[in-house]
Amino acid sequence: MTVIKSRQKPDMEINEIIARQNDFFNSNQTKDLDFRIEQLKKIKSILKENEDLLYKAIYEDFRKSEFETYGSELSLLYHEINTFVKNIKKWSKRKKVSTGLANFPAKSYIIPEPLGTTLVIGAWNYPYQLSLMPAITSLAAGNTVLLKPSELPSKTSEAMAKIINDNFPSDYFCVLEGGVKQTTELLEYRFDKIFFTGSIPVGKIIYQAAAKHLTPVTLELGGKSPTFVLADTDIKVTAQRIAWAKFYNAGQTCVAPDYILVEKSIERKFLEALKNEIERYHKSDENEIAENYTRIINTNNFDRLTKQIDKDKMFFGGKTNREERFISPTILQNVTFEDKIMQDEIFGPILPVISFTDLDEAIKRVKERPKPLACYIYSKNRKAIDKLLKEISFGGGAINDSLMQLTNSNLPFGGVGLSGIGSYHGKAGFDTFTHYKSISDKPFWLEPAIKYAPYSAKKMKLIKWFFE
Repeated sequence: MTVIKSRQKPDMEINEIIARQNDFFNSNQTKDLDFRIEQLKKIKSILKENEDLLYKAIYEDFRKSEFETYGSELSLLYHEINTFVKNIKKWSKRKKVSTGLANFPAKSYIIPEPLGTTLVIGAWNYPYQLSLMPAITSLAAGNTVLLKPSELPSKTSEAMAKIINDNFPSDYFCVLEGGVKQTTELLEYRFDKIFFTGSIPVGKIIYQAAAKHLTPVTLELGGKSPTFVLADTDIKVTAQRIAWAKFYNAGQTCVAPDYILVEKSIERKFLEALKNEIERYHKSDENEIAENYTRIINTNNFDRLTKQIDKDKMFFGGKTNREERFISPTILQNVTFEDKIMQDEIFGPILPVISFTDLDEAIKRVKERPKPLACYIYSKNRKAIDKLLKEISFGGGAINDSLMQLTNSNLPFGGVGLSGIGSYHGKAGFDTFTHYKSISDKPFWLEPAIKYAPYSAKKMKLIKWFFE
């Protein structure tokens, strides 16, 4: 039995924490809306009080700047907390629905209720956002949470464990540190919901383990997200937005543009514009590593990525420094769908560019692959944009922009097919961690005889009239 490192009870075991969380949930305290709001405000307060610790920890793991940490992690958490505090009472109200003649004189309504004890397994690439966002969402919906952050960025995992475990009882909200062994043991237990963010192969393992207990899951996975650049686009602005989105966090973003499909007639201008944007914002010399450029998470991923850089197809970049885990923003040209780099999600600062002359053929090649988590379209041609939106299935995306759809809590975030199951952010997240209980509420003063035996042709005719 794995023992959890808890600052409250050092010898507490996983099964004990789960049992205590079940007991606490069954006490009904988390169903109290004022309690939920109070806890959310407390989380925001302790995060703000510990920002310096959080900045220091993520810099040690990634060399990620305070600006990017706030912009891509903490600001989104604060915004989501504010959204929940503002809307929890409205979202938790009973919702009246129509009843229909067959159930007259009943009334019908739906009651939102929390699921229970939930397990959140976070990802390493945005360790605060992708661990705490779903955990906060689950708490807002009235559940208890066991949070297992990724062990790869060890300093951020340690920081989250300290902040949460020092300020919340483990029977309500607890961070469990550890690696594959600890995660494997966690999956042996039954939860009321499992939320996982990570790779497709690990997502399949999570799904299989959850199936043993019929535990519902939300899987936020990934895939090769295409970006279409059509000939009528604004090339300068397009290059600016794509370069920012692709190389933000050194490409270690699940919804980053994975590869570009650019119309052949503007390929050269587009490549030059991309190069100019990279030179403008990122130093490409490994000896002048810019403070605004994140490192690769570890040497295993560094080695995996450098093997994908085809020197014969390199248009720009390709500078590497293994000791610093640094790969400069890199563009590959003359890429085909058969190339090695097009077989799996890149998840790094390497951008393959494929040119096309026939949009229908380009769409066909994208549809031959698993459904992506994101898709981006750069064009002024509304007919072409609508064609792409209609014909390609993907989790979510943007027109003439990239990544920024994530900043709108009114847009559910999630995948489709192999890129994920379920969604969250804002109301969609509240729904993900909520069961909607359907109630028919009937008085005693009328009971029609039509549904009771003996049956007759007349009753059959009346029933058909009710339902048809």
